[in-house]
Amino acid sequence: MPHQLVAKFPGGEQECNCICSGGAFLLSPVILLCGFPLWEDADRGESRCATFRLLFLCCSRGHRSCCLDSLNPSVCSRCRQADGRKVLRSSIREFLCSEAMFHLGIPTTRAGTCVTSDSKVVRDVFYDGNPKNERCTVVLRIASTFIRFGSFEIFKPPDEYTGRKGPSVNRNDIRIQMLDYVIGTFYPEIQEAHSDNTIERNAAFFKEITKRTARLVAEWQCVGFCHGVLNTDNMSIVGLTIDYGPFGFMDRYDPEHVCNGSDNTGRYAYNKQPEICKWNLGKLAEALVPELPLEISQLILEEEYDAEFEKHYLQKMRKKLGLIQLELEEDSKLVSELLETMHLTAGDFTNIFYLLSSFSADIDPSKYEDFLEELTSQCASVEELKVVFKPQMDPRQLSMMLMLAQSNPQLFALIGTKANINKELERIEQFSKLQQLTADDLLSRNKRHWKEWLEKYKVRLQKEIESIGNADAWNNERVKVMNSNNPKYILRNYIAQNAIEAAENGDFSEVRNVLKLLEHPFQEEGATATAAVCSQETRSRQSYCSKPPLWASELCVT
Repeated sequence: MPHQLVAKFPGGEQECNCICSGGAFLLSPVILLCGFPLWEDADRGESRCATFRLLFLCCSRGHRSCCLDSLNPSVCSRCRQADGRKVLRSSIREFLCSEAMFHLGIPTTRAGTCVTSDSKVVRDVFYDGNPKNERCTVVLRIASTFIRFGSFEIFKPPDEYTGRKGPSVNRNDIRIQMLDYVIGTFYPEIQEAHSDNTIERNAAFFKEITKRTARLVAEWQCVGFCHGVLNTDNMSIVGLTIDYGPFGFMDRYDPEHVCNGSDNTGRYAYNKQPEICKWNLGKLAEALVPELPLEISQLILEEEYDAEFEKHYLQKMRKKLGLIQLELEEDSKLVSELLETMHLTAGDFTNIFYLLSSFSADIDPSKYEDFLEELTSQCASVEELKVVFKPQMDPRQLSMMLMLAQSNPQLFALIGTKANINKELERIEQFSKLQQLTADDLLSRNKRHWKEWLEKYKVRLQKEIESIGNADAWNNERVKVMNSNNPKYILRNYIAQNAIEAAENGDFSEVRNVLKLLEHPFQEEGATATAAVCSQETRSRQSYCSKPPLWASELCVT
């Protein structure tokens, strides 16, 4: 907790510690959540948190307000039949990722404190019937507001199929009050510009949150971040990354990567994040009727979202590739082909991008082979691929499902497992091919794929050089831009897991080490020094910027 914040508590540090641990509150209005797919349980509240507004957070520009959100302090009657308490494992992940995202330059809530206790609760971590005792823990989060898209869905009318409705249905007065508060407090420039026309004001607000959300998910895609649970109640009304649960940064690039072990249908897969965020905005639009007519909000959504996402995504990708001089139509294809090459070679998303700053249009032939070796070393080995494509279904179960698909396709369709069966068949096919693949064959194939793309990249870099006079100055600036947009250190699952296991054994030094490292994610002297200290202290553990160890592929986050 910042010292200037501690000093503002009447009881000083002791009261600060008590509040941050969930032992006391200044004020504790519970956030009422009503987001899809849980809006029928709207009266459950935010089962893990209480939020209180502080009007005394100091900053260099004077005083400003913020919200502190204490995750865990109270038990809610409707927390999916659980007790509403957060545990050490998930708290460390949320604490570290909040700060990691901030230092990556991505809009996010911040982590204030993480306080654990001797109290224990039973958790079935993988929902497999093997529960264990875990320490209750409180995370204090900081943001301008914790209002979400789902906050506006408490006014939902009865569902035509289930008859369920929001707890504040027909309370237009509350919706108007909440919308006025959100716009007036967090979008004051919009309030000022449209104070005499409510519909125009609301439309301008919806346009702005649409663009903020599009830019946010574009940032996620560019660092390989998967949120894991993009329900409407996990979408911030001010465009922040919020609620870090079963998130994950991709290691091996896979456009269909699913970080949430409970997401069996892949609804929140990496490549579906832009689509699902747009869908969530559509749900927000529905919730704002009649204060904003649906025909207006839908038009805004269709006109603004995709265009803003593509614009921001390509701008960021150009920086990651060091394309700083020209903006060419062919750049989008170059990015797509890079990602396809990563996919074909099972390349490490973060490390491949990081290495590209070492490549230049006039690279020496002898250094080219060394670069290619280093690049392909960031691709999955045969052993790693065997783990990735190992069949997951019992052969007898698969056989029964295939028989059902043939004998009763209608019932098979109702079960909704067609996509899972197809993926399993793909895994079996790939796994079979891998049995005959040697390490030399894989290396040769990967080098061929990367040579093809590097030639295209080389041609594109040459166009940059031809458009300027000083190639050396351009290359220095290019490398600088790339190194400030391609992180060397991200919060990989295995890094978080190592820190969690140490903390569960009473050693919190690894959490602190990782936090220091994540504060310098790009190529900086501070990050290098911190990494050296971390590596020395953890000795046998994998380097923080290397591909994950083989055992990490078995990690499952739910």
